[in-house]
Amino acid sequence: MNFKKNTDASLSEVHESVDTTVKKAGWRRIFSFLGPAYLVSVGYMDPGNWATDLAGGSKFGYSLIWVLLMSNLMALLLQGLSARLGIVRGRDLAQVNRENYPRLVNFFLYILAEIAIAACDLAEVLGMAIGIQLLTGLPLVWGVSITVLDTFLLLYLQRLGIRKMEIFIITLVAIIGIAFLIEIILAKPNIGEMAKGFVPGPLNSNALYIAIGIIGATVMPHNLYLHSALVQTRKIDRTDAGIKQAIRFNRIDSTIALNLAFFVNAAILIVAATVFYKTGNPVAEIKEAHRLLPSFLGNIAPVLFAVALIAAGQSSTITGTLAGQIIMEGYLSLRINPLLRRLITRLVAIIPALIVIIIYGEENVDALLILSQVILSLQLGFAIIPLIHFVSDKKTMGKFAIRPITKIAAWIIASVLVFLNLKMLVNEMGTVYSDGALWQKVLLTAGGITCLALLVYIIISPLVGKTKKAQPVKIHPDVNSFRNLQIPSFNKIAIALDFSVNDDKLLAYAIGQGKADTHYLLVHIVESPSAKLFGKDSDDYESRKDKERLDSYVEELQARGFTAEGFLGYKNRVKEIVRITKGVHADMLVMGAHGHSGFKDFVYGETVNAVRHELKIPVLIVNL
Repeated sequence: MNFKKNTDASLSEVHESVDTTVKKAGWRRIFSFLGPAYLVSVGYMDPGNWATDLAGGSKFGYSLIWVLLMSNLMALLLQGLSARLGIVRGRDLAQVNRENYPRLVNFFLYILAEIAIAACDLAEVLGMAIGIQLLTGLPLVWGVSITVLDTFLLLYLQRLGIRKMEIFIITLVAIIGIAFLIEIILAKPNIGEMAKGFVPGPLNSNALYIAIGIIGATVMPHNLYLHSALVQTRKIDRTDAGIKQAIRFNRIDSTIALNLAFFVNAAILIVAATVFYKTGNPVAEIKEAHRLLPSFLGNIAPVLFAVALIAAGQSSTITGTLAGQIIMEGYLSLRINPLLRRLITRLVAIIPALIVIIIYGEENVDALLILSQVILSLQLGFAIIPLIHFVSDKKTMGKFAIRPITKIAAWIIASVLVFLNLKMLVNEMGTVYSDGALWQKVLLTAGGITCLALLVYIIISPLVGKTKKAQPVKIHPDVNSFRNLQIPSFNKIAIALDFSVNDDKLLAYAIGQGKADTHYLLVHIVESPSAKLFGKDSDDYESRKDKERLDSYVEELQARGFTAEGFLGYKNRVKEIVRITKGVHADMLVMGAHGHSGFKDFVYGETVNAVRHELKIPVLIVNL
């Protein structure tokens, strides 16, 4: 069976950027596939996990290790399904949702996915800020504010390519793993007591809340979207054998990466149980755990703890942004600048964090961390259930649809998660209905009914054939057969000149777009202090010399047989170029760009973008 490659690529800037079809032997072939699961795994060891693991270990000892193990097994299966969807269909989960569900349903699924991203990023913001505070003593408010700067790190990593980003993430994961390996060696846990924690046991209401937080911190909904897109960064042989091989190697990738994440989470819980629970010091905050560590494990322990916390926050914030990009593009067919997307996501997380810190104080930060993980857990059903439906569909998955035993296991996992969430939600609703205000009761009731109705719909609709007919996500318009192809004819071409050595190139490109009777309109903006102050009434040296040079350009073009005219503008470069271009009714504008990147885009790239968005005519950008 040959599977057709989709034209609307997920994460298009790195789509199929790693070629696995090149003949390689042994481990080199496997290594070409390894990487995506490590980017996914960092979401399983982010600061939100730390809060739930520390709370679980310090309050309930080793008794919740089985919850971690169960969460890891769930994650292995679900991430495998996500990778399978991306490999076989060449679509990410958000794209497939959009292709199969009605617009209103997709709108709610998109909102819930964005809430999950915001909750995850909130944990990352708080975790990094706490780590910075623990190392430097900087107030938490300032630490939260500083986290916005990692936006530029992500921008830089994206420019380096997916493999460089994977290496960076793996390095951070290694730092976390090594730090907690040393912590466990220092803690010296009782192996026999620790082994008993792997045996499932009953949970009271407090333990259930922490357990659901652990599950939400481990099996994250945005990771299901992320994994289905990241596997598409590998270019594979689109044959049965090639797809089967890709699924197998990605299973190996997921097993290694997620078991490492399990080790980190288990290490945090075990250290908390050994150091705090057994000594009668249950901790409610990450900072409190950091403060108490020296008295039990020595002075190196808190340093390792803080460094690992910063590494966890930094690594997971990168993958959270990628997931946000996938969700927005998949559901909305909307691509925006990655930097803008990162800033929006980060600000959505920073604002509630700052509000809690400023109004309620730093002592409530860990409660906010645990709440963020519970919110993540509540979103799980809305990502897992569609995923199971899609990978079970033999019409779209062919022979790669999951087997009955896998399907049964997946539905059991989904049922357990939904049941636990509903049980916790009922408990919390009981508290609100007994003590809460009227608006809280109304809001909770409306939200509960809406989510329940949505959950029932996505469970039942594929079974009764009510999903809409699959249509491709149209990030790009359909390719037609050029039946209505019309070649434009430009009668008036405006050229924005800067009176430099680049003018020859700009004029050459402009003339290349014209014809024999095209009218060339030369535009230059005078930017001397006098011109900015007095405008066209300026009569300083620079204004006079610019007028002379413009006239000489016009005369030279006319001598070569072209029709040309010159126009000077003053004060604001963008507004004047737009005003003159519109005023002369130009059919096209030719401008130069200097190819700046990164921070220089903010400084030097403003003119081109601002002019381009103000005009309705074609704008030819010439790289200088």
